[in-house]
Amino acid sequence: MRGQSQTQAGTGRKKRWGAAVSGLLLASLLGGCVGMGGNQQATGASGGSEAAAEGPVKLTMWGGVPPENGPQQVVDDWNAKNPDIQVEYVRYVNDDDGNLKLDTALSTGQNVDLFVNYAKSNLDKRIKSGVALDLAEFKDYDIDKMIGPEAASWKIDDKYYGLPTTRNSTFVALNADALEKAGLPIPQEWTWDEAREYARKLKESGFRYGLVQHTASYSDPLDSAMVADGYTKEDGTSNMDDPLVGKWLETLNAMMKEDGSTPPLGEQLTSKMPVENLFLGGDAAMLNIGGWLLRSSNNQKDFPRDFKIAFAPVPRLMENAADYTTSGGVGDIISVNAKTPNKEAAWKFLKWYADGGMMPMAPGGRIPASSAADRDEALKQMLGGQEATYDQPSLEYVMFGSGIPTFNRDLSQEMVDMRAQEYEKYFLGAQTAEEAMANMVKQHNAFLEKNK
Repeated sequence: MRGQSQTQAGTGRKKRWGAAVSGLLLASLLGGCVGMGGNQQATGASGGSEAAAEGPVKLTMWGGVPPENGPQQVVDDWNAKNPDIQVEYVRYVNDDDGNLKLDTALSTGQNVDLFVNYAKSNLDKRIKSGVALDLAEFKDYDIDKMIGPEAASWKIDDKYYGLPTTRNSTFVALNADALEKAGLPIPQEWTWDEAREYARKLKESGFRYGLVQHTASYSDPLDSAMVADGYTKEDGTSNMDDPLVGKWLETLNAMMKEDGSTPPLGEQLTSKMPVENLFLGGDAAMLNIGGWLLRSSNNQKDFPRDFKIAFAPVPRLMENAADYTTSGGVGDIISVNAKTPNKEAAWKFLKWYADGGMMPMAPGGRIPASSAADRDEALKQMLGGQEATYDQPSLEYVMFGSGIPTFNRDLSQEMVDMRAQEYEKYFLGAQTAEEAMANMVKQHNAFLEKNK
């Protein structure tokens, strides 16, 4: 009886224990279903949600600048002050492969909440893919007022799909000491004919080259001419045989082959010529470049120099200065991923970034475009304690005071690449300037017909 009683008691305890376990499992499963449902609604580009009950919102921002050149300090500053919204920076290289990597991440729902666009063609493609958010959704920031009239060049279909954050400047950096010795003034406006003469005289004064530039800069004079005269003629056909295109081809070719004042393209390509090093090392007197030069020129440890750097606008092809536009304006267009569940958090970070949070980017030449940012502080940061090694009036002139209108290239990347292939053949001696322009027109017309 006692054993039976113990057995029955044990059996009762087992039943009660089993019921308790079953209840806990059921509650857990029900809770798990609720949690899964919430996660399914919230999980998106960053794998988190503004509605999440626990932990900070986690944002991921993709950009093309190496983290050590400012972006990491930016997110560290933000994260220290905003424990509820934490940002991670992911670098992609701003070339064809890098942009493909970003586009793949966007299309497959990988961790991208914000991303930087460096070309209008790439932004347009991302808008068409449905991954760039129309910022009209946010009513608390007047982009036109805060960034200025140049921001409008980034509108597509009269809408902003990204916030311009930097004031970009392209310019010619000049060895100021060499100019003084040669009796040449620092230009405030000049033509390519005048730049050719400067380059010739400076080479004759003892430099290996009078002028060097990255091959990417070759496109800027052409686009400046196309902005002035149009990529197409009145009948809708290609204008890539514009006389200014021919003038640029012949001027640069003469500098390469007649004057020897700029490197022949073949030599530059085969040697992967480090043109910044040539300028900072004193082998070249002028360098056609942009604000990113300051990242290297401030680094006196790796790039020691004993001369002051002056600055001039990029030369123009047209005779009339009033017709000239230059590459630059505002850039680094940061978009919010239309598919992120963290739109409000991303927007909060983006406004802070634009209005001065991006200041650690200034030493790399990226000046905040927002009127809310401290311009004097940005210039101070950009010069990195090396103020005495620059001609500051000419720097401020090309950054803020030239008054030259700027453009954003609207030509598709396919046509940019095609055009480069044709003018490179000319500089390499494989075809004449007339043949190069005729081939540009032929291929551009085919593109226009295909994309009607």
